[in-house]
Amino acid sequence: MSKFYLLLWFKWALRLTTESILLATFFSIVISFILYIMQGMIALNNEVLKALFEIMVFCFPIVWSLTLLLSLFRALKHIFNHCIAGYKLELLTCMLDGVIVTIGYGDLVKVWRRWFMLLIWLIAGHMIFALSFTYFFSVYESVFDWFSIYWLYLFVLSSGYISFVLLANRCKRVKVVKC
Repeated sequence: MSKFYLLLWFKWALRLTTESILLATFFSIVISFILYIMQGMIALNNEVLKALFEIMVFCFPIVWSLTLLLSLFRALKHIFNHCIAGYKLELLTCMLDGVIVTIGYGDLVKVWRRWFMLLIWLIAGHMIFALSFTYFFSVYESVFDWFSIYWLYLFVLSSGYISFVLLANRCKRVKVVKC
């Protein structure tokens, strides 16, 4: 059973990482290009390219935090109905009497809300541990000097594994079955 959760988490983490980073990169490039057009499409030289790159690098963490939310919702759809290590997660209908075979995004809203709240609580636990660790064992002047979207993403990934283990217990519409 632990192999199932580990492989499920790995599949989810790979999809979440790929989708969120590609979307964030795309939107950062689009924002840089729009700003380039709004500034009058100055002739491209090394300084202009360097400035556009810096704008893209500046926008990336901001945009990534938004695309991460979108990717969290989209990636949840793909964890259901796939046999992994002899088990699979099934999404049940509202009456809990049948299995939804073709899952749409509308079917996921209630499950996603429960799972997302579970994920938030698990991340909060990680944050409390990390804050206490940095307060007692680091040289940072402020408690949140180290915090960024990159640390938050690591907390999301580590909490994701725990949330999948707890998901079937916390949500009545999700069931782990042998396949």
